[in-house]
Amino acid sequence: MSVGTKAIGFLIALCVLEACATVPITGRRQMNLVGEGEMMAMADTQYGQFLVENQPLPDGNADVQRVRTIGNRLAQAATTYLNDNAASNRVAGFDWQFNVVNDPTVNAWCMPGGKVVVYTGILPVTQSDAGLAVVMGHEIAHAIARHGNERMSNGLLVQGAGMTLEVLTQQKPSLAGDLFLQSFGIGSELGMLAYSRKHESEADKMGLIFMAMAGYDPREAPIFWERMSAGGGAAPPEILSTHPSDETRVHDLEAYMPEALKYYKP
Repeated sequence: MSVGTKAIGFLIALCVLEACATVPITGRRQMNLVGEGEMMAMADTQYGQFLVENQPLPDGNADVQRVRTIGNRLAQAATTYLNDNAASNRVAGFDWQFNVVNDPTVNAWCMPGGKVVVYTGILPVTQSDAGLAVVMGHEIAHAIARHGNERMSNGLLVQGAGMTLEVLTQQKPSLAGDLFLQSFGIGSELGMLAYSRKHESEADKMGLIFMAMAGYDPREAPIFWERMSAGGGAAPPEILSTHPSDETRVHDLEAYMPEALKYYKP
């Protein structure tokens, strides 16, 4: 049996083992081809490298303190929800870190293990703590739902020719790093592994629950996304490039709002 055949066989076997995974809140069945431990280990490396290349604002900065306060409240709310719903494994091993980089890009992201970066370019659009909670809750939801793992898995099948992440990292470390960054919206070729609308809608719903539990009014979410689309100009910001249409997103958020408000206790 060739090495390639063995690798493909391994991926299929792992796929079967992961087939029973269910995304919290939405209940969607999910298959990931990469172990979450591998993803978090890679996140540690890539996050550290990103912060070396993109100097974060200092700890004493007011925006940093604000982002960390909101982030920690959201992380605690998400953890509580997962613990209460027999899904604590989704944040097992997470080491939440929140940083802000001085970059005009309207964007934010969260790597596996709770590694979050907010760009200063999105802060004027968020306007309030609730608006910032919409963004951060959405990105945290992506990590908890393991959407990046799904995209990384797809990238391995397409770009890695059936290799496991370990093999790809050993043989083509640069490609492995690029696939990882693109899986979380970091890099120059976001379209290749863009979040699907399914992932975006899922993160919207999960983010609503997390921000509501953290004490932020979820009714700010549709208002924020309307503000985002209004300021997008000819080309949408990166964070909007693959998201559902504005009307669809706002409609879906408002439709799910009664459920989110059950968790909101100001």
